[in-house]
Amino acid sequence: MENYLFGKKIAYLSLGCKVNGYETEAIKEHFKGFGAEEVAFSEFADVYLINTCTVTNIADRKSRQMLRRARKVNPDAVVVATGCYVQEFFRNHEEDDLADIYVGNRRKSEIAQILNGYYQACAEGGKVDRFYVNEDKELVGYEDMISVTTEGHTRAFMKIQDGCNQFCSYCIIPFARGRISSRSEEEILKEAKLLSDSGYREIVVTGIHLSSYGLETLSLREQAALRPDKGELPLLLVLRRLAEIPGIERIRLGSLEPRIITEDFARELSKIEKVCPHFHLSLQSGCDKTLRAMNRKYTTAEYAACVDILRKYFDRPAITTDMIVGFPGESEEDFNESASFAERIRFAQIHVFPYSRRKGTVADRMSGQHTDAVKRAREAVLLTKEHALRSAYAEQFLGTETEVVVEELITEDGITKGRGHDRRYLLYTFPLSEDLSGQIVTVIGTSVTTDCTIQAKKVDISHKIG
Repeated sequence: MENYLFGKKIAYLSLGCKVNGYETEAIKEHFKGFGAEEVAFSEFADVYLINTCTVTNIADRKSRQMLRRARKVNPDAVVVATGCYVQEFFRNHEEDDLADIYVGNRRKSEIAQILNGYYQACAEGGKVDRFYVNEDKELVGYEDMISVTTEGHTRAFMKIQDGCNQFCSYCIIPFARGRISSRSEEEILKEAKLLSDSGYREIVVTGIHLSSYGLETLSLREQAALRPDKGELPLLLVLRRLAEIPGIERIRLGSLEPRIITEDFARELSKIEKVCPHFHLSLQSGCDKTLRAMNRKYTTAEYAACVDILRKYFDRPAITTDMIVGFPGESEEDFNESASFAERIRFAQIHVFPYSRRKGTVADRMSGQHTDAVKRAREAVLLTKEHALRSAYAEQFLGTETEVVVEELITEDGITKGRGHDRRYLLYTFPLSEDLSGQIVTVIGTSVTTDCTIQAKKVDISHKIG
């Protein structure tokens, strides 16, 4: 096939989660292989590619807005829509021109070839196909896409899992992403080695439901329990292999299902010294009644026990979480119970989300839907508590030496400072007299700012990270 993409200017936009961001970077690599040129999304381009999100109705609206914005910047450009919004709602656009090409999930690795074929069909006057979306039952098998997704050239994201079998009552993702599937250990290690050779020293391991990594070959009962009857969890095995790669110094985990945390898992995980003591355990609510309505498969007592286990095996780990406020049927008493539970757990950080109705989910059909005013009021209360918890967690480490990656240089009050995160993902700033970007610096925290950044002073340069 002739190459119709050489020299084309392509603008990319990724909406939603880190997994989408990873996949967008992988798509870019495919287009580079055709000789295409990347330009900013705000610029005039031949192609605009939007990796959409559908986690909430607001995300749907943002996806449509960005597609329209691309069309407005250059009406003659080819607009390509991919991702979760496309997977769920492509049939709504069979008669409109919101996008020229729609590509669903688990076909993103084909986008460059699909677009090239689109251009060829246009040039030859042939039939132009617009839709490349598998039905839900076909969303199986892992789609390998290698990417070097970075944050400030010191931290790289690596997707190892896709899909979700949990079916929480508020969530559309199991339908948009399909059933669980896992990347092969061989491909994971191959990409990790590539990242290491490229100078990256910290890897963030991500997935749609990371705790289900490697479980698709097990029975449905074992999948639901998040553990095999015999042997260790596949996630633990692959983390050990990642830790063996020379040059990789930090392994940070994406969001985990609380039920994966057992004595055995935490004990073995703590033996992998490169694993950061930073665990994002999704909670969603600190009220058992609301958890049942959400179809979360644990109680607050079980969640608290998981946190206790982590604190047993790791020194003051950063326990972060997500919480939804204003869920259908959540009374004021339920909300207060949830907020009190968050304070009892002493989270290092909470991402607070007002409940957003999502068409196609069980929760969308529930009675007891709250007004936006109620949700905003509860959000404000929980955010106030969250700030106090985040500040208290940061203050524990004042006067303590820690290693921080210099991710960027900033200027405050005329002083050049380094800024970066430690292993617990606490953010530090500290004066620097030279450019130490990409290096690990030992610092001592001296104070905590109102935005919970730790002001520090440099003690020593340990070694280069990037």
